[in-house]
Amino acid sequence: MTEISTREIDQHGDVKTEEMLLNMGPQHPSTHGVFRVVIRTDGEIVIDAESHIGYLHRCFEKICENVNYTKATPYTDRLDYLMAMGNNLGYALAVEKLMDVEVPERAEYIRVIVTELSRIASHLLAIGTYGMDIGAITPFLYCFRDREKILFILETICGQRLNYNYVRIGGVAYDMDAAMLTMVREFCDYFLPRVMEYNDLLTYNGIFIERTANVGVLTPERAIAFGCTGPVLRGSGVARDLRKDAPYSVYGRFDFEVPVGSGEAGTTGDCFDRYMVRMREMIESVKIIRQALDQIADGPYKTDKIKSKPKPNKGDAYTAVENARGELGFYLVSDGSDTAFRLKCRSPAFSNVSVLHELCRGAMVADVVAIIGSLDIVMGEIDR
Repeated sequence: MTEISTREIDQHGDVKTEEMLLNMGPQHPSTHGVFRVVIRTDGEIVIDAESHIGYLHRCFEKICENVNYTKATPYTDRLDYLMAMGNNLGYALAVEKLMDVEVPERAEYIRVIVTELSRIASHLLAIGTYGMDIGAITPFLYCFRDREKILFILETICGQRLNYNYVRIGGVAYDMDAAMLTMVREFCDYFLPRVMEYNDLLTYNGIFIERTANVGVLTPERAIAFGCTGPVLRGSGVARDLRKDAPYSVYGRFDFEVPVGSGEAGTTGDCFDRYMVRMREMIESVKIIRQALDQIADGPYKTDKIKSKPKPNKGDAYTAVENARGELGFYLVSDGSDTAFRLKCRSPAFSNVSVLHELCRGAMVADVVAIIGSLDIVMGEIDR
């Protein structure tokens, strides 16, 4: 705190106020570790909010310009570490585009299955911690109970629980046997009824609705202007999803909906809408996984055309995937060697958090916590 607010009564009986600068974070539990927001308030009303992303340097882009293409894959895990499978996939697609390599069909289906499982796990953490930010502890325990089941499946498949390094250039690291596929199907059957539990515990809780409805309203025009993507953009009513609009891998073969905000509890684009988009996306992910399980066929799980140190021809390529937080893009420039000449990562969380000051103006101090949580940021992706 750099200034102290005072409220005094002058000789005419009027209340005199002074502005106060308040640091929310980095120690605040809702600010994800290193994130800090400097809030300028007049009483309980936020006049302005300035975001400081702190120091969580991954040096991802420069590291990938100093190791070969294969060795760069594990570093993608450390970006959005809550959906590392999607990071692996986005990077692998960029290298494969540079090399004009066709991935075996079975590998494509496995990629979709593990990526959608990761999306559900990521949304479960977002929903559980969001409820806890606002004061609901029990939903957090329920969400982590089910997220643990996903992590067990992914650990069975690739041996890791968080940083997977599973989706590789040209395919995946290991095949999925029948027992693993059965585990995934059983989880889908188990999970859908659990969504109703979350709704009973949190979604339609009166206190939760009061804390999120009509709070942090983001209009479609402003969301687009700030480059917001993912649930933040869709929460404002814009049906933009790369899995539908620019299908990659085998996503074009699946039938699923793109949930958008509708102002169900208040105004379209508020915190409640962003929350509900994630809730409904988990159901759509289960639909995709079930279709992938039904369509997957036998065959190789990786191509034999990729060497341990691939050397793409000179050129550049950009690919983007729909990660849990929005459009994750990789721009690669090749000079013909086994190491990228340049790599640029388009972080969805970085663009989403840039709109925070717009959402906080005019809100109350307590609402800032709800607004930050509704953006679902991951700092490892923001400070690359």
